[in-house]
Amino acid sequence: MGFLRIRTTVDERPGRLASLASALAAKGGNILGLSVQPDSDGTVDEFIADIPASADDVRVALEEAGGRRVRVVPATAHELTDEPTRVLLLAARLRAMPWRLPEILGDLLRADDARWVFGAVKGELPDPTLLVVPVAQRRSIRLRRTGLPFTMTEAARAAALVRLAQPPADPVSAERDLTLTDGTRVRVESLAPIYREAVRDLHERCSPETRRFRYFTAAPSLPPRVFDRLCDRSKGHSLVAGHDGQVVALASLNFGAEPGTAEFTLLVEDRWQGRGLGAALTRMLLEEARDLGLAEVRATLLSDNARMRSLLISLGATLGYTEDPGVVEARIAVGVLAPVVPA
Repeated sequence: MGFLRIRTTVDERPGRLASLASALAAKGGNILGLSVQPDSDGTVDEFIADIPASADDVRVALEEAGGRRVRVVPATAHELTDEPTRVLLLAARLRAMPWRLPEILGDLLRADDARWVFGAVKGELPDPTLLVVPVAQRRSIRLRRTGLPFTMTEAARAAALVRLAQPPADPVSAERDLTLTDGTRVRVESLAPIYREAVRDLHERCSPETRRFRYFTAAPSLPPRVFDRLCDRSKGHSLVAGHDGQVVALASLNFGAEPGTAEFTLLVEDRWQGRGLGAALTRMLLEEARDLGLAEVRATLLSDNARMRSLLISLGATLGYTEDPGVVEARIAVGVLAPVVPA
């Protein structure tokens, strides 16, 4: 058959990639390229292979090996170029000709069509083979790729490339003042060891239900080792919101074991809930995740945590149940967040 681009979704379990590789080898395939991408309901494994079997035979073999939504499309020897080198060349081209952004984005994702669209960015994609990449408040680029749906990782890559075409932004410090919906002002800063006692007091002031929603238990304190890990910038980033000498909220973005992902957590003192503080902290960390090039932010919450469910859905999260019927997992595709840039 020749060169094929083969993409399949698999469950996040050890040994799945080995099973797929063995299935391709059994069909006489020689794997020449491989990428692994997190997606909304598993991991997407993509192969470039020189294989004599037909596309249908390859699809059946991978489905029997545990693959889902297997897609097999023709590929060319040109697609065997080193991927980091290809992306760097596209970035250099973009810096020289930023007005050709749609064309370069199309080349990045090997899209069949790429064009400007104007108007508000839709919150949901109507078609998995259609990707809308925000560029400004009312301007986006629409990409279409027949036969091969876009992944959240590809959306994050597109968003990162778009940033190169935009004017350099002034550095944004985590330290800032926020005005809440009732006019109250709070100060937001990065979590640091000096806040150890203030964070302990925050937990003690929170009701048992609020602590249960955050930790799945009404434990009245944060273990010292957990606090130390939240302060470690190599493992993520945490923000605290303060008012009148007290810490009233703690939000954290923790880098996941799976590349391109992070886990989000949020604790807001009872009397500060419903005033827009949780939404503001969440948006700040999601924007940071986008700037870091992450593909997805995840959060695990109790199914009866209605306030958190509503907040995450308003920010574009999709919800899915876990093996525990009382626990829900929320997943936000960071790459399709609208960037904060002038219109």
